[in-house]
Amino acid sequence: MALEHMSHTTKVVGDALSIATVIGTLSSALPAIAALVTIIWTGIRIFETDTVRKLLGKEPKSEKEQG
Repeated sequence: MALEHMSHTTKVVGDALSIATVIGTLSSALPAIAALVTIIWTGIRIFETDTVRKLLGKEPKSEKEQG
C-alpha cells in the first residue's frame, strides 16, 4: 500500500483535509470533484484498518510498521 510508507502526521493531515472537504462540499463551497477525492481517501484509510485486513485475509500491520 502506498500509505504504509507515510508518517502518521501526514495521514492525520490528510484526514483533516478530508473532513474539511466534506464540510465544504456539504455547504456547496467546493465542487463535486472534491467529494470524489474525499471518498477515495476515506476508502483507502478504511481499507488500511486492521479489521478490514483481517476480513480480507491479509496480515495486520505490526506496531513497528505503523510508524
